[in-house]
Amino acid sequence: MGWQGANPSTDFRGCGFISLENLLFFSRTYPASFHRLLFKQGGQRATWEYPFAVAGINVSFMLIQMLDLRSEKPRCLPGVTFVKLLGDESAFDVLFCIAFEMMDAQWLAMRASYMEFNEVLQVTRTQLERELSLEDVHRIKDLPAYNLLYQ
Repeated sequence: MGWQGANPSTDFRGCGFISLENLLFFSRTYPASFHRLLFKQGGQRATWEYPFAVAGINVSFMLIQMLDLRSEKPRCLPGVTFVKLLGDESAFDVLFCIAFEMMDAQWLAMRASYMEFNEVLQVTRTQLERELSLEDVHRIKDLPAYNLLYQ
């Protein structure tokens, strides 16, 4: 799955248990998307691909930062919009799945290799911030990139 060492628990130190929950939610809720990304199916792939599990942990961490979730109240527009989406208790998990799909799509579009992972993640963040800033987003399913997910 793309762990950095023999003990996967050490990979979670940067983001904690929520990133494991995000990966589990993704595998259970959108298994076709999850398996397509896990096994790097589709598109012209680099020889040296991103490690799947660690990429997921980084996506979770990026979302926490982007949405300003460590502060008492988000001050950025994507964070404020996200708070409004919390009527759906799985909003963060679904957003994680969307972001992971977006990251992989960007990976393919940029024809990226492992060394460009941070750049791909930054471009993904920018795209997601734009989508969360749209006026007509009232539910997580209103995000244009929601259509990337399939079960």
